[in-house]
Amino acid sequence: MAKKIFTKKKKWLIFGGGGTLVVILIAISLMKKDDDAIKVETETIVRQTIIHKVNASGKIQPETEVKISATSSAWIDSITAEEGDYVKKGQHLITLDRKQLLSNYNAATSSVRSANARLKQELASRKRVENMYEQNLASDQELEAVQASYEIANSSLAQAKSSLESREDDLNKARIVSPQDGIVTAVNKEVGEMAVGGMFQAEVLMIIADLNRMEVIVDVNENDVVSVSQGDTTEIEIDAFQDTLFYGVVSEIAHMAQTSSVGSAEQVTNFEVKIRMIQVPDGIRPGMSATANIITDKKDNVLTVPIQSLTVRPEGSENMRFEKNKGSDKNDESKRQKAKKMEELVFIVAEKPEGVLRNGTVSEMDEKLLKKIKISKDEKVVHIRPVHVGISSETHYEVLSGIDEGEEIVTGSYRAISKDLSHNKVVKTGDNEKNDKSGFSIKIGSNKSGD
Repeated sequence: MAKKIFTKKKKWLIFGGGGTLVVILIAISLMKKDDDAIKVETETIVRQTIIHKVNASGKIQPETEVKISATSSAWIDSITAEEGDYVKKGQHLITLDRKQLLSNYNAATSSVRSANARLKQELASRKRVENMYEQNLASDQELEAVQASYEIANSSLAQAKSSLESREDDLNKARIVSPQDGIVTAVNKEVGEMAVGGMFQAEVLMIIADLNRMEVIVDVNENDVVSVSQGDTTEIEIDAFQDTLFYGVVSEIAHMAQTSSVGSAEQVTNFEVKIRMIQVPDGIRPGMSATANIITDKKDNVLTVPIQSLTVRPEGSENMRFEKNKGSDKNDESKRQKAKKMEELVFIVAEKPEGVLRNGTVSEMDEKLLKKIKISKDEKVVHIRPVHVGISSETHYEVLSGIDEGEEIVTGSYRAISKDLSHNKVVKTGDNEKNDKSGFSIKIGSNKSGD
């Protein structure tokens, strides 16, 4: 008797388990069918303003900055201005040792006096010989000699005076004054140090800058500089001034490129662009880091698509989906070769499958293949739509042709747009997904009669 009861229970367990397995397989099948529809995010095409910006980073520098050096090497006797001081044009800044310069000046002065005395002597000799020549007491040769001596003496005096002026200028430059109004931004020497002067390798003793007029010097990539013009408005962000936006105007664009990492994979070609700041904030300092957004173009009331919505596919990709199932033969291979040309496109949400709207004409599709696409009431399909785009902002592209206002476009996910979606692919939009939350559940009750 116990053996019979055990056998009955065993049978119920087998049948119950088998039934449960069937229900689970049906549920998996239904879920799999539901998963064929790709969930996407969409938005409606509207008109808006597109502002194209070129982003570049660089440093802030004064528009006018003067580096002060000595014209001749000498010891520094005194420095009258410190870093951060405001100085005016002509104000005394640095005094150099004048002993050697003064000695040279005195020697030049003595040479002028000597040359002047000799000129007087030669002048008297010339007058005397000229008088004698008039009385036929001097020859032509003597007259020519005395006139030549006078010219030589006159030339020597002029040379001595020129040397004196040079020595005087050196002596005056031992007292260095400010060439402009501004702030002392750097003092590179101390009293008692040697100021190395000269025409080619002079040391910078002090820097004076006008901090009321500042500019941002940025490096713009060669691909972007062609769209930048003098006078373009610029938004400037300074790292030291958080959450504050300043404005500037492009004042100068370099004609020569600056190339870094030449010959390597990291080679970069940039052009230096100067941006004059319209308003200079208090506390700004030369050398501060800044980022500039140069506004190169602006278009109002144009059709736009989000940047992430634009993708590329081989031309004729609407047919490739069905060719994959036909096996690979020579005809398929030739078609793939023809489809290598890429085109920019977006995915448009539609109610039913159909051909591709390209250049104003809807392409023909195989009706048998279209009928195989099954769409439930809460699903839609997407069509590829080739487009031509213009300028771009940080978030959108301007659309020149290919779509109309009010159409629904796929904006996400990234994987769906870049890989999963294809022409006439079945999708579920965000609204459809809300209607599909109910799903179904499997409930297996106990069969008490079997116990």
